[in-house]
Amino acid sequence: MLNGVINVYKEKGYTSHDVVAKMRGIFRQKKIGHTGTLDPDAVGVLPVCLGNATKLCDLLTDRSKEYRAVLRLGIATDTQDMSGTVLSEQEVTCGPEEVRDAILGFVGEYDQIPPMYSALKVNGQKLVDLARRGIEVERKPRRVGILSIVIEEISLPRVTMTVKCTKGTYIRTLCDDIGRKLCCGGCMEELTRTASGQFRIGDAVTLGALREGCDAGEPERYLIPVDQVLADHPAVSSDPEGDRFLHNGNPVAVEFIHPETEEICRVYDSSGQFTGLYRKAGNYYRPEKMFL
Repeated sequence: MLNGVINVYKEKGYTSHDVVAKMRGIFRQKKIGHTGTLDPDAVGVLPVCLGNATKLCDLLTDRSKEYRAVLRLGIATDTQDMSGTVLSEQEVTCGPEEVRDAILGFVGEYDQIPPMYSALKVNGQKLVDLARRGIEVERKPRRVGILSIVIEEISLPRVTMTVKCTKGTYIRTLCDDIGRKLCCGGCMEELTRTASGQFRIGDAVTLGALREGCDAGEPERYLIPVDQVLADHPAVSSDPEGDRFLHNGNPVAVEFIHPETEEICRVYDSSGQFTGLYRKAGNYYRPEKMFL
């Protein structure tokens, strides 16, 4: 079984679930999971975890994301993107500076109401399933963070911008909110995820490239080892006396770990094998996540 993370370039027309299903067929293993949903019409970075790296899914989902989006002002739809039913259409009378000020006003934290057309669940049911049946339910606002917005081009009624944001932020909803603020409506016309945590679009590979690698007998060609993904945590090693504790997933006495650190750390046994993430607590390092 393969263990590690692959930076997949999700192509248009695929759901994130489709990508996982395709990869299960390509690599012939079931233990595969993605780290954050991308809409079918969106493209770009989708880190996918294989084998014991699926334990990373929650950690990677929590990291910041970066998107390049095209906002279409003057049109509002039920899905908040151009694939939906048009709810209103009007002329854009505001000028470039007013548009720029409105957009940049969203930088920082704000309360965002999740869209009905989303995979979020209410009482065990996906919002998108309810929306397709014509049912709309109340959604509580969620605090999200827009870390930065770089406006690349304003060619009204379209605006191209790069948005860096915290997890759980819907760019479709941001576009809709900008349109509401400008009193002309707005929706998302295009979306590319350019980064997810440390994974960048320039390094992403297509499903076709993964299939070619497997056909060539090199299934690990694009596989990133778990410990490399966690390289932002300091690395420490165990003495031979501490190996048996590591291999059993037990706490390890401080005296067996070098160098000593107070941070969450990557722990390797005395032979150099990565075992997991540990946190120091008193006189012991205790496991946070094991990857043996």
